[in-house]
Amino acid sequence: MKHLANKVLWFLCFGIVALQLSSCKETRKTSEVKKVEVKFTKEGELTLKKAITDSILATIDIEIADDEYSTQTGLMYRQSMQNNQGMLFVFPDTDFRSFYMKNTEIALDIIFIAEDRSVVSIQKNAQPMNEMSLPSEAPAKYVLEVNAGLSDAWSLEKGDTITFKVIN
Repeated sequence: MKHLANKVLWFLCFGIVALQLSSCKETRKTSEVKKVEVKFTKEGELTLKKAITDSILATIDIEIADDEYSTQTGLMYRQSMQNNQGMLFVFPDTDFRSFYMKNTEIALDIIFIAEDRSVVSIQKNAQPMNEMSLPSEAPAKYVLEVNAGLSDAWSLEKGDTITFKVIN
C-alpha cells in the first residue's frame, strides 16, 4: 500500500510540475529584424595633396565625425561607400589614435593626420569586422577613412597633406 501511495504521490508531483512548466511557457512572437541602411551625408569636401609638388592627388566628399557618438560609430553598419567619399574624424586634441573595424562591413584605408594636416601614417586594407587595434605611428588630430586601396591608387605617402572645408 505504501508503495502504491509513493507512486501516486510521485505521479501527482510530476503532473503538477509539468502543468506549471506548460503554463509558464512564453508565447514567442516572431519578429523580423530590419536593417536600416545608413546613407552617406555630404558635410564637406577634402583635398589630398602631394607634399613636394603641392599637386592634387584626389578630392572627395566627406562626412565629419566630431562628437563622441559619431567618432565611436564611424562607418559601422555601412554596406558600401563610393570611392569619392570618406569620413573625416576631427578630435579636440592631438594624440596617438587607435581604430578597429568592429561592426564595419567594408574594408578601409585609415589615414592618420597630424594637427598641421600632414599624413603621419596609413593603415591599409583594414579588414571588415576585425577588432584588432590599428594604431597611428605618431600623434594625430584627424583620421580619414576611405575605401581600401585608395591610398595606394592615389600614391598617398607620409608627409602628404590635406585641406578640407565644411559645407552647411
